[in-house]
Amino acid sequence: MKNIRWLTALLLVFTLIAAACSASDDDDTATEAAEDTTEDTEAAEDTTEDTEATEDTAEEEMADGEPAEVATDFGVTEDTIRLGISGDLSGPFAALVTAITEATKVYFQKVNAEGGIAGRQVEIEIIDSAYDVTRHLDNYAELSEASEAGVVMLTQSTGSPHTSAIAGDLIADDLIAIPLSWYSGWPTDFGANVFEMNTNYCLEAMNAVEYVGGELVEAEVPKVAVVSLPGEYGQDGATGAKIAIEQLGWELAYDGEGAIAGEDLTPIVQAILDAEPDLVFITATPAQTAALLGETRSRGLEALWTGSGPSFSAPVHLAGDLAQEFSDYYYQSGYYATWDSNDSPGMQDLVSSMVEAQGDLPVATADSLVSGWAAGIFAQSVLEKAAENGDMTRAGVVAAANEVTVDFQGLQPNQEWFGEPNDFVVRASYIYDVDVAAADLANTIAEGGGTGLIPIAEEYVGSVAADYQFDDACFVSEG
Repeated sequence: MKNIRWLTALLLVFTLIAAACSASDDDDTATEAAEDTTEDTEAAEDTTEDTEATEDTAEEEMADGEPAEVATDFGVTEDTIRLGISGDLSGPFAALVTAITEATKVYFQKVNAEGGIAGRQVEIEIIDSAYDVTRHLDNYAELSEASEAGVVMLTQSTGSPHTSAIAGDLIADDLIAIPLSWYSGWPTDFGANVFEMNTNYCLEAMNAVEYVGGELVEAEVPKVAVVSLPGEYGQDGATGAKIAIEQLGWELAYDGEGAIAGEDLTPIVQAILDAEPDLVFITATPAQTAALLGETRSRGLEALWTGSGPSFSAPVHLAGDLAQEFSDYYYQSGYYATWDSNDSPGMQDLVSSMVEAQGDLPVATADSLVSGWAAGIFAQSVLEKAAENGDMTRAGVVAAANEVTVDFQGLQPNQEWFGEPNDFVVRASYIYDVDVAAADLANTIAEGGGTGLIPIAEEYVGSVAADYQFDDACFVSEG
Protein backbone atom coordinates (compact mmCIF):
# COMPACT_ATOMS: atom_id res chain seq x y z
CA MET A 1 0.00 0.00 0.00
CA LYS A 2 2.81 2.46 0.99
CA ASN A 3 4.69 1.85 -2.29
CA ILE A 4 1.62 2.80 -4.35
CA ARG A 5 1.23 6.11 -2.52
CA TRP A 6 4.99 6.87 -2.82
CA LEU A 7 5.03 6.24 -6.57
CA THR A 8 1.96 8.41 -7.03
CA ALA A 9 3.59 11.32 -5.20
CA LEU A 10 6.81 10.93 -7.16
CA LEU A 11 4.87 11.00 -10.42
CA LEU A 12 3.28 14.28 -9.37
CA VAL A 13 6.67 15.88 -8.64
CA PHE A 14 8.18 14.83 -11.97
CA THR A 15 5.14 16.12 -13.84
CA LEU A 16 5.23 19.54 -12.16
CA ILE A 17 8.98 19.93 -12.79
CA ALA A 18 8.53 19.11 -16.44
CA ALA A 19 5.73 21.64 -16.76
CA ALA A 20 7.72 24.42 -15.10
CA CYS A 21 10.86 23.85 -17.20
CA SER A 22 9.11 23.88 -20.58
CA ALA A 23 9.81 27.30 -22.19
CA SER A 24 7.31 26.65 -24.97
CA ASP A 25 4.42 25.93 -22.56
CA ASP A 26 2.27 28.87 -21.57
CA ASP A 27 0.70 29.28 -18.14
CA ASP A 28 -2.60 27.71 -19.25
CA THR A 29 -0.84 24.61 -20.47
CA ALA A 30 1.05 24.31 -17.20
CA THR A 31 -2.16 24.74 -15.25
CA GLU A 32 -3.93 22.04 -17.29
CA ALA A 33 -1.01 19.66 -16.78
CA ALA A 34 -1.13 20.20 -13.05
CA GLU A 35 -4.91 19.63 -12.99
CA ASP A 36 -4.55 16.43 -15.04
CA THR A 37 -1.89 15.18 -12.67
CA THR A 38 -4.10 15.95 -9.68
CA GLU A 39 -6.92 13.92 -11.27
CA ASP A 40 -4.50 11.04 -11.91
CA THR A 41 -3.38 11.20 -8.29
CA GLU A 42 -6.96 11.11 -7.01
CA ALA A 43 -7.73 8.18 -9.31
CA ALA A 44 -4.67 6.32 -8.03
CA GLU A 45 -5.72 6.97 -4.43
CA ASP A 46 -9.26 5.73 -5.22
CA THR A 47 -7.74 2.57 -6.71
CA THR A 48 -5.64 2.13 -3.59
CA GLU A 49 -8.74 2.44 -1.37
CA ASP A 50 -10.60 -0.10 -3.53
CA THR A 51 -7.66 -2.49 -3.23
CA GLU A 52 -7.60 -2.07 0.53
CA ALA A 53 -11.36 -2.71 0.74
CA THR A 54 -11.04 -5.84 -1.39
CA GLU A 55 -8.18 -7.14 0.75
CA ASP A 56 -10.11 -6.37 3.96
CA THR A 57 -13.15 -8.29 2.63
CA ALA A 58 -11.00 -11.26 1.64
CA GLU A 59 -9.34 -11.23 5.07
CA GLU A 60 -12.74 -11.18 6.79
CA GLU A 61 -13.99 -14.07 4.64
CA MET A 62 -10.91 -16.16 5.37
CA ALA A 63 -11.18 -15.31 9.07
CA ASP A 64 -14.67 -16.86 8.98
CA GLY A 65 -13.16 -19.99 7.47
CA GLU A 66 -14.99 -19.54 4.17
CA PRO A 67 -13.38 -18.52 0.87
CA ALA A 68 -15.08 -15.95 -1.35
CA GLU A 69 -16.19 -18.63 -3.82
CA VAL A 70 -17.49 -22.12 -3.02
CA ALA A 71 -17.81 -24.71 -5.78
CA THR A 72 -21.03 -26.76 -5.75
CA ASP A 73 -22.76 -29.33 -7.93
CA PHE A 74 -25.53 -31.54 -6.50
CA GLY A 75 -27.39 -31.10 -3.24
CA VAL A 76 -25.95 -27.64 -2.53
CA THR A 77 -27.20 -24.31 -3.88
CA GLU A 78 -26.43 -20.73 -2.87
CA ASP A 79 -29.14 -20.99 -0.22
CA THR A 80 -29.54 -24.64 0.81
CA ILE A 81 -27.73 -27.87 1.65
CA ARG A 82 -29.73 -31.08 1.17
CA LEU A 83 -28.97 -34.15 3.30
CA GLY A 84 -30.63 -37.56 3.01
CA ILE A 85 -31.75 -40.37 5.31
CA SER A 86 -32.81 -43.86 4.24
CA GLY A 87 -33.85 -45.32 7.57
CA ASP A 88 -35.84 -48.17 9.05
CA LEU A 89 -38.87 -46.24 10.33
CA SER A 90 -41.32 -49.15 10.23
CA GLY A 91 -39.27 -52.37 10.39
CA PRO A 92 -37.61 -54.35 13.20
CA PHE A 93 -35.36 -51.48 14.34
CA ALA A 94 -38.00 -48.73 13.99
CA ALA A 95 -37.98 -47.64 17.65
CA LEU A 96 -34.23 -47.13 17.54
CA VAL A 97 -34.11 -45.50 14.12
CA THR A 98 -37.05 -43.13 14.61
CA ALA A 99 -35.41 -41.62 17.67
CA ILE A 100 -32.07 -41.29 15.88
CA THR A 101 -33.76 -39.54 12.96
CA GLU A 102 -35.62 -37.12 15.23
CA ALA A 103 -32.37 -36.11 16.93
CA THR A 104 -30.70 -35.39 13.61
CA LYS A 105 -33.68 -33.25 12.55
CA VAL A 106 -33.54 -31.20 15.76
CA TYR A 107 -29.76 -30.84 15.47
CA PHE A 108 -30.06 -29.15 12.09
CA GLN A 109 -33.00 -27.06 13.18
CA LYS A 110 -30.63 -25.64 15.76
CA VAL A 111 -27.86 -25.21 13.17
CA ASN A 112 -30.27 -23.37 10.85
CA ALA A 113 -31.45 -21.08 13.64
CA GLU A 114 -27.82 -20.15 14.25
CA GLY A 115 -27.23 -19.19 10.60
CA GLY A 116 -26.79 -22.54 8.88
CA ILE A 117 -23.60 -23.81 7.29
CA ALA A 118 -21.63 -21.51 4.95
CA GLY A 119 -24.64 -19.20 4.89
CA ARG A 120 -26.94 -22.00 3.74
CA GLN A 121 -29.94 -23.61 5.42
CA VAL A 122 -29.89 -27.39 5.83
CA GLU A 123 -32.78 -29.49 4.53
CA ILE A 124 -33.18 -33.22 5.23
CA GLU A 125 -34.99 -35.65 2.94
CA ILE A 126 -36.15 -38.66 5.00
CA ILE A 127 -37.37 -41.89 3.37
CA ASP A 128 -38.46 -45.09 5.12
CA SER A 129 -36.62 -48.25 4.05
CA ALA A 130 -38.56 -50.60 6.39
CA TYR A 131 -35.26 -52.49 6.66
CA ASP A 132 -35.76 -53.85 3.15
CA VAL A 133 -32.79 -53.94 0.78
CA THR A 134 -34.88 -53.37 -2.37
CA ARG A 135 -36.59 -50.33 -0.86
CA HIS A 136 -33.23 -49.06 0.33
CA LEU A 137 -31.92 -49.24 -3.25
CA ASP A 138 -34.98 -47.37 -4.50
CA ASN A 139 -34.48 -44.73 -1.82
CA TYR A 140 -30.86 -44.32 -2.82
CA ALA A 141 -31.80 -43.83 -6.48
CA GLU A 142 -34.02 -40.93 -5.43
CA LEU A 143 -31.60 -39.35 -2.97
CA SER A 144 -28.56 -39.62 -5.25
CA GLU A 145 -30.18 -37.84 -8.21
CA ALA A 146 -27.59 -35.73 -10.01
CA SER A 147 -29.46 -32.45 -9.65
CA GLU A 148 -30.43 -29.87 -7.05
CA ALA A 149 -33.13 -32.33 -5.97
CA GLY A 150 -30.43 -34.80 -4.91
CA VAL A 151 -28.44 -34.72 -1.69
CA VAL A 152 -24.80 -34.05 -0.91
CA MET A 153 -24.57 -36.63 1.90
CA LEU A 154 -26.56 -39.43 3.54
CA THR A 155 -26.49 -38.86 7.29
CA GLN A 156 -28.06 -42.27 7.83
CA SER A 157 -28.17 -45.53 5.89
CA THR A 158 -29.82 -48.14 8.10
CA GLY A 159 -28.50 -51.68 7.96
CA SER A 160 -25.38 -53.62 7.01
CA PRO A 161 -26.66 -55.49 3.91
CA HIS A 162 -28.54 -52.36 2.87
CA THR A 163 -25.47 -50.13 3.02
CA SER A 164 -23.36 -52.83 1.37
CA ALA A 165 -25.84 -52.83 -1.52
CA ILE A 166 -25.23 -49.13 -2.23
CA ALA A 167 -21.51 -48.99 -1.38
CA GLY A 168 -20.35 -49.21 -5.00
CA ASP A 169 -22.85 -46.58 -6.10
CA LEU A 170 -21.68 -44.25 -3.34
CA ILE A 171 -18.18 -44.32 -4.80
CA ALA A 172 -19.43 -43.84 -8.38
CA ASP A 173 -21.65 -40.93 -7.30
CA ASP A 174 -19.10 -39.28 -4.96
CA LEU A 175 -21.54 -39.53 -2.06
CA ILE A 176 -20.86 -40.09 1.63
CA ALA A 177 -23.11 -42.28 3.78
CA ILE A 178 -23.03 -42.66 7.55
CA PRO A 179 -24.14 -46.27 8.09
CA LEU A 180 -26.47 -47.10 10.94
CA SER A 181 -24.44 -50.25 11.14
CA TRP A 182 -21.18 -51.09 12.82
CA TYR A 183 -19.85 -53.68 10.38
CA SER A 184 -16.06 -54.09 10.55
CA GLY A 185 -15.76 -54.03 6.75
CA TRP A 186 -16.61 -50.36 6.34
CA PRO A 187 -13.10 -48.93 6.87
CA THR A 188 -11.35 -51.74 4.97
CA ASP A 189 -13.71 -52.78 2.17
CA PHE A 190 -15.94 -49.70 1.76
CA GLY A 191 -13.97 -46.97 3.50
CA ALA A 192 -13.76 -44.58 0.58
CA ASN A 193 -17.32 -43.35 1.02
CA VAL A 194 -18.87 -45.19 3.99
CA PHE A 195 -17.91 -43.36 7.19
CA GLU A 196 -18.78 -45.56 10.15
CA MET A 197 -19.05 -44.00 13.58
CA ASN A 198 -17.91 -45.67 16.82
CA THR A 199 -16.33 -49.09 17.12
CA ASN A 200 -17.45 -52.02 14.99
CA TYR A 201 -19.42 -55.16 15.86
CA CYS A 202 -16.26 -57.27 15.91
CA LEU A 203 -14.25 -55.14 18.35
CA GLU A 204 -17.36 -54.39 20.39
CA ALA A 205 -17.94 -58.13 20.82
CA MET A 206 -14.37 -58.62 22.00
CA ASN A 207 -14.88 -55.95 24.67
CA ALA A 208 -18.30 -57.22 25.76
CA VAL A 209 -17.19 -60.84 26.09
CA GLU A 210 -13.96 -59.92 27.91
CA TYR A 211 -15.58 -57.52 30.35
CA VAL A 212 -18.73 -59.48 31.23
CA GLY A 213 -16.98 -62.86 31.17
CA GLY A 214 -13.93 -61.66 33.07
CA GLU A 215 -15.47 -59.23 35.56
CA LEU A 216 -18.98 -60.54 36.18
CA VAL A 217 -18.96 -64.29 35.54
CA GLU A 218 -17.86 -66.23 38.59
CA ALA A 219 -16.27 -69.17 36.74
CA GLU A 220 -12.47 -69.04 36.50
CA VAL A 221 -12.63 -70.33 32.91
CA PRO A 222 -15.99 -69.18 31.53
CA LYS A 223 -18.01 -71.29 29.11
CA VAL A 224 -19.49 -69.02 26.43
CA ALA A 225 -22.29 -69.68 23.94
CA VAL A 226 -22.34 -67.54 20.80
CA VAL A 227 -25.51 -67.15 18.73
CA SER A 228 -26.26 -64.75 15.88
CA LEU A 229 -28.12 -63.83 12.76
CA PRO A 230 -26.38 -64.61 9.46
CA GLY A 231 -24.71 -61.81 7.49
CA GLU A 232 -22.55 -58.77 8.20
CA TYR A 233 -24.40 -57.78 11.37
CA GLY A 234 -24.75 -61.14 13.05
CA GLN A 235 -21.62 -62.92 11.98
CA ASP A 236 -19.31 -59.94 12.40
CA GLY A 237 -20.25 -59.79 16.08
CA ALA A 238 -20.10 -63.56 16.46
CA THR A 239 -16.62 -63.63 14.93
CA GLY A 240 -15.36 -61.00 17.36
CA ALA A 241 -16.82 -62.90 20.30
CA LYS A 242 -15.10 -66.11 19.22
CA ILE A 243 -11.77 -64.32 18.72
CA ALA A 244 -12.00 -63.07 22.31
CA ILE A 245 -12.92 -66.52 23.66
CA GLU A 246 -9.93 -68.07 21.92
CA GLN A 247 -7.45 -65.34 22.93
CA LEU A 248 -8.57 -65.46 26.55
CA GLY A 249 -8.33 -69.23 26.72
CA TRP A 250 -12.01 -69.72 27.54
CA GLU A 251 -14.36 -72.43 26.30
CA LEU A 252 -16.66 -71.97 23.30
CA ALA A 253 -19.58 -74.00 24.64
CA TYR A 254 -21.86 -73.48 21.62
CA ASP A 255 -21.05 -71.99 18.23
CA GLY A 256 -24.34 -70.66 16.90
CA GLU A 257 -22.82 -68.18 14.46
CA GLY A 258 -25.48 -67.48 11.81
CA ALA A 259 -27.88 -69.97 13.39
CA ILE A 260 -30.84 -67.56 13.71
CA ALA A 261 -32.05 -68.18 10.19
CA GLY A 262 -35.81 -68.59 10.60
CA GLU A 263 -38.76 -68.09 12.91
CA ASP A 264 -38.34 -71.40 14.74
CA LEU A 265 -35.84 -70.81 17.53
CA THR A 266 -36.46 -74.12 19.29
CA PRO A 267 -33.25 -75.83 18.09
CA ILE A 268 -31.17 -72.85 19.25
CA VAL A 269 -32.85 -72.81 22.65
CA GLN A 270 -32.06 -76.49 23.08
CA ALA A 271 -28.47 -76.07 21.91
CA ILE A 272 -27.88 -73.28 24.42
CA LEU A 273 -29.41 -75.34 27.23
CA ASP A 274 -27.30 -78.36 26.32
CA ALA A 275 -24.14 -76.26 26.34
CA GLU A 276 -24.76 -75.04 29.93
CA PRO A 277 -22.84 -71.78 29.36
CA ASP A 278 -21.87 -69.19 31.95
CA LEU A 279 -22.32 -66.42 29.37
CA VAL A 280 -24.35 -66.07 26.16
CA PHE A 281 -23.27 -63.56 23.52
CA ILE A 282 -25.99 -62.66 20.99
CA THR A 283 -26.30 -60.58 17.83
CA ALA A 284 -29.96 -60.47 16.80
CA THR A 285 -33.05 -58.26 16.69
CA PRO A 286 -34.52 -57.18 20.05
CA ALA A 287 -37.49 -59.52 19.56
CA GLN A 288 -35.21 -62.51 18.92
CA THR A 289 -33.09 -61.64 21.94
CA ALA A 290 -36.21 -61.55 24.12
CA ALA A 291 -37.44 -64.89 22.77
CA LEU A 292 -34.15 -66.71 23.38
CA LEU A 293 -33.39 -65.23 26.78
CA GLY A 294 -36.96 -65.69 27.94
CA GLU A 295 -37.26 -69.32 26.87
CA THR A 296 -33.88 -70.42 28.24
CA ARG A 297 -34.56 -68.66 31.53
CA SER A 298 -37.97 -70.33 31.82
CA ARG A 299 -36.17 -73.65 31.52
CA GLY A 300 -33.68 -72.88 34.24
CA LEU A 301 -30.58 -71.42 32.55
CA GLU A 302 -28.65 -69.14 34.95
CA ALA A 303 -26.20 -67.70 32.39
CA LEU A 304 -25.46 -64.01 32.02
CA TRP A 305 -26.17 -62.43 28.63
CA THR A 306 -24.65 -59.66 26.54
CA GLY A 307 -24.50 -58.86 22.85
CA SER A 308 -24.13 -56.35 20.05
CA GLY A 309 -25.76 -53.00 20.80
CA PRO A 310 -28.84 -53.35 18.54
CA SER A 311 -29.72 -56.69 20.16
CA PHE A 312 -31.09 -54.81 23.19
CA SER A 313 -33.91 -52.28 23.29
CA ALA A 314 -35.13 -50.66 26.49
CA PRO A 315 -38.70 -50.09 25.21
CA VAL A 316 -38.90 -53.72 24.08
CA HIS A 317 -37.14 -55.43 26.97
CA LEU A 318 -37.87 -53.29 30.03
CA ALA A 319 -41.53 -52.51 29.37
CA GLY A 320 -42.71 -56.09 28.98
CA ASP A 321 -43.05 -59.32 30.89
CA LEU A 322 -39.31 -60.04 30.75
CA ALA A 323 -38.21 -56.77 32.34
CA GLN A 324 -36.95 -58.41 35.53
CA GLU A 325 -35.19 -61.17 33.58
CA PHE A 326 -33.24 -58.62 31.57
CA SER A 327 -32.54 -56.62 34.70
CA ASP A 328 -31.08 -59.69 36.43
CA TYR A 329 -29.17 -61.35 33.60
CA TYR A 330 -28.45 -58.96 30.71
CA TYR A 331 -25.57 -56.49 30.32
CA GLN A 332 -25.89 -54.02 27.48
CA SER A 333 -22.99 -53.21 25.17
CA GLY A 334 -23.06 -49.83 23.46
CA TYR A 335 -21.21 -47.34 21.30
CA TYR A 336 -21.84 -44.02 23.04
CA ALA A 337 -22.91 -42.39 26.29
CA THR A 338 -26.54 -42.88 27.30
CA TRP A 339 -29.11 -40.11 27.62
CA ASP A 340 -28.19 -37.52 30.26
CA SER A 341 -25.50 -39.79 31.71
CA ASN A 342 -22.70 -37.21 31.83
CA ASP A 343 -22.27 -33.45 32.01
CA SER A 344 -20.20 -33.03 28.84
CA PRO A 345 -20.87 -30.04 26.56
CA GLY A 346 -22.34 -32.33 23.91
CA MET A 347 -24.74 -33.98 26.35
CA GLN A 348 -25.88 -30.66 27.81
CA ASP A 349 -26.52 -29.31 24.31
CA LEU A 350 -28.37 -32.46 23.27
CA VAL A 351 -30.61 -32.65 26.34
CA SER A 352 -31.55 -28.96 26.42
CA SER A 353 -32.20 -28.82 22.66
CA MET A 354 -34.28 -32.01 22.52
CA VAL A 355 -36.34 -31.09 25.59
CA GLU A 356 -37.07 -27.66 24.13
CA ALA A 357 -37.90 -28.94 20.64
CA GLN A 358 -39.62 -32.25 21.41
CA GLY A 359 -40.03 -32.60 25.14
CA ASP A 360 -42.88 -35.08 24.76
CA LEU A 361 -40.62 -37.80 23.31
CA PRO A 362 -40.56 -40.90 25.54
CA VAL A 363 -37.58 -41.58 27.78
CA ALA A 364 -37.75 -45.18 26.51
CA THR A 365 -35.96 -44.25 23.28
CA ALA A 366 -33.86 -41.37 24.62
CA ASP A 367 -30.52 -43.19 24.42
CA SER A 368 -30.87 -43.41 20.64
CA LEU A 369 -31.06 -39.62 20.45
CA VAL A 370 -27.33 -39.53 21.22
CA SER A 371 -26.54 -41.38 17.98
CA GLY A 372 -28.65 -39.04 15.86
CA TRP A 373 -27.09 -35.96 17.46
CA ALA A 374 -23.58 -37.33 16.83
CA ALA A 375 -24.47 -37.89 13.16
CA GLY A 376 -25.34 -34.20 12.98
CA ILE A 377 -22.00 -33.22 14.55
CA PHE A 378 -20.17 -35.33 11.96
CA ALA A 379 -22.10 -33.89 9.02
CA GLN A 380 -21.64 -30.30 10.16
CA SER A 381 -17.91 -30.79 10.76
CA VAL A 382 -17.41 -32.25 7.28
CA LEU A 383 -19.54 -29.65 5.51
CA GLU A 384 -17.80 -26.76 7.26
CA LYS A 385 -14.44 -28.19 6.25
CA ALA A 386 -15.63 -28.50 2.65
CA ALA A 387 -16.78 -24.86 2.71
CA GLU A 388 -13.43 -23.80 4.16
CA ASN A 389 -11.74 -25.68 1.29
CA GLY A 390 -13.95 -23.83 -1.21
CA ASP A 391 -15.40 -27.08 -2.55
CA MET A 392 -18.89 -28.23 -1.53
CA THR A 393 -19.32 -30.50 -4.52
CA ARG A 394 -19.99 -34.11 -3.66
CA ALA A 395 -16.36 -34.95 -4.39
CA GLY A 396 -15.24 -32.01 -2.26
CA VAL A 397 -17.33 -33.24 0.67
CA VAL A 398 -15.76 -36.71 0.39
CA ALA A 399 -12.32 -35.10 0.40
CA ALA A 400 -13.20 -33.01 3.45
CA ALA A 401 -14.39 -36.09 5.35
CA ASN A 402 -10.96 -37.60 4.81
CA GLU A 403 -9.32 -34.58 6.44
CA VAL A 404 -11.32 -33.94 9.62
CA THR A 405 -11.00 -35.17 13.16
CA VAL A 406 -14.48 -34.88 14.67
CA ASP A 407 -14.90 -33.78 18.27
CA PHE A 408 -18.08 -35.42 19.54
CA GLN A 409 -18.05 -33.22 22.66
CA GLY A 410 -18.17 -36.07 25.16
CA LEU A 411 -20.98 -38.06 23.58
CA GLN A 412 -18.68 -40.75 22.20
CA PRO A 413 -14.97 -41.19 21.34
CA ASN A 414 -13.60 -38.57 18.96
CA GLN A 415 -12.85 -39.99 15.54
CA GLU A 416 -11.00 -39.57 12.25
CA TRP A 417 -11.01 -41.60 9.05
CA PHE A 418 -7.63 -41.08 7.38
CA GLY A 419 -4.52 -43.22 7.40
CA GLU A 420 -4.50 -46.98 7.92
CA PRO A 421 -7.65 -48.56 9.44
CA ASN A 422 -5.61 -50.31 12.12
CA ASP A 423 -4.44 -46.89 13.32
CA PHE A 424 -7.74 -45.00 13.29
CA VAL A 425 -10.39 -47.65 14.01
CA VAL A 426 -12.24 -47.01 17.29
CA ARG A 427 -11.59 -49.77 19.82
CA ALA A 428 -13.54 -48.37 22.78
CA SER A 429 -17.09 -49.30 23.70
CA TYR A 430 -19.43 -48.93 26.68
CA ILE A 431 -20.80 -51.57 29.06
CA TYR A 432 -24.04 -50.98 30.99
CA ASP A 433 -25.82 -52.79 33.76
CA VAL A 434 -29.52 -53.15 32.96
CA ASP A 435 -31.64 -52.10 35.96
CA VAL A 436 -35.40 -51.98 35.52
CA ALA A 437 -35.73 -50.05 38.78
CA ALA A 438 -33.79 -47.18 37.18
CA ALA A 439 -36.00 -47.08 34.10
CA ASP A 440 -38.57 -44.30 33.81
CA LEU A 441 -39.96 -45.45 30.50
CA ALA A 442 -43.40 -43.92 31.00
CA ASN A 443 -41.88 -40.45 31.37
CA THR A 444 -41.24 -37.94 28.65
CA ILE A 445 -37.76 -36.51 28.26
CA ALA A 446 -39.09 -33.22 29.61
CA GLU A 447 -40.22 -35.02 32.78
CA GLY A 448 -36.78 -36.60 33.16
CA GLY A 449 -35.58 -40.08 33.96
CA GLY A 450 -33.41 -42.79 32.48
CA THR A 451 -33.65 -45.88 30.34
CA GLY A 452 -32.41 -48.28 32.99
CA LEU A 453 -28.85 -48.46 31.68
CA ILE A 454 -26.25 -47.82 34.38
CA PRO A 455 -22.70 -47.20 33.07
CA ILE A 456 -20.17 -49.62 34.54
CA ALA A 457 -17.39 -49.27 31.93
CA GLU A 458 -17.17 -46.22 29.65
CA GLU A 459 -14.85 -46.10 26.64
CA TYR A 460 -13.64 -49.55 27.68
CA VAL A 461 -10.92 -51.27 25.64
CA GLY A 462 -10.17 -54.86 26.63
CA SER A 463 -6.83 -56.54 26.10
CA VAL A 464 -8.06 -58.52 23.07
CA ALA A 465 -9.45 -55.48 21.25
CA ALA A 466 -6.38 -53.41 22.14
CA ASP A 467 -3.97 -55.93 20.63
CA TYR A 468 -6.05 -56.97 17.64
CA GLN A 469 -4.38 -56.26 14.29
CA PHE A 470 -7.18 -54.76 12.27
CA ASP A 471 -6.29 -55.14 8.59
CA ASP A 472 -9.55 -56.52 7.18
CA ALA A 473 -13.16 -57.18 8.07
CA CYS A 474 -13.61 -59.86 10.73
CA PHE A 475 -16.38 -61.42 8.68
CA VAL A 476 -16.67 -61.40 4.88
CA SER A 477 -19.76 -62.89 3.25
CA GLU A 478 -19.03 -65.56 0.68
CA GLY A 479 -21.92 -64.25 -1.40
